[in-house]
Amino acid sequence: MAKKFERPPKAYKNMDFLNSSSARTLRILSELYEPESRFKKFNVVDTIVFFGSARLLSTADAKKNLNSEKKSKKPNAKKIAEAERLLKMAHYYDEAVELSKRLTEWSMGLPTDEKRFIICSGGGPGIMEAANKGAWLAKGQSVGLNISIPFEQFVNKYVDPELAFEFHYFFMRKFWFIYLAKALIVFPGGFGTLDELMEVLTLIQTGKIKKEMKVVVYDEKYWKSLLNFESLIENGMISREDLRLFEFSNSIDDAFNSITAHFKAHYLNNGLK
Repeated sequence: MAKKFERPPKAYKNMDFLNSSSARTLRILSELYEPESRFKKFNVVDTIVFFGSARLLSTADAKKNLNSEKKSKKPNAKKIAEAERLLKMAHYYDEAVELSKRLTEWSMGLPTDEKRFIICSGGGPGIMEAANKGAWLAKGQSVGLNISIPFEQFVNKYVDPELAFEFHYFFMRKFWFIYLAKALIVFPGGFGTLDELMEVLTLIQTGKIKKEMKVVVYDEKYWKSLLNFESLIENGMISREDLRLFEFSNSIDDAFNSITAHFKAHYLNNGLK
């Protein structure tokens, strides 16, 4: 007896195919078109992107963490030292929350129904969470561009569900960071933050980013302790003019005033555009 015929799945419903190397270009295109469709649906025009460490805690959480380590039945000197370092760095989290809150309140006061200059982060913990939290405290929406990696990364609770994204490809996530951004704020961070900062500066330096992009590097002392910009100039690796691609800000007020002044000069001076 002949077997009962079963209709084969359509190609776009065949998960074995869609997850194969042959369909990689389709997966890449999905990470281009699906966010584009959603940003259009929810009327998101442009963003302010926060970069920074995923490891930082708020001052309140860092204190709890330290107290917990000290009160442990078997206190571990290494863990206590790490908790003390996190507490020392926790002010960056708090400052990112406040800066995001102020920028959100400012943007929500603009005379438009479009979502202009809304906060965007990588969607995860640390400075990313702080940025989304600040927008949430201001009763505004924010974007989270999450990435699937083995550790650290999960969508924080302050990201609006309709503007939460999950990426597989780093380069597509970076595309969406930059494509909508009119300003970037780079808080202290590690390899990932350095990668994001340097890629953006390279794109501006080489003319691939043609819009007026404000890049604010938060806390000059921290960044100059990591990167010897003068040595790059002295050795001919960059020109002194390249330092104009970004600016340092050492306080919430400095960063807020610099970014809003930039928007007023380049995007709001002749009406919203």
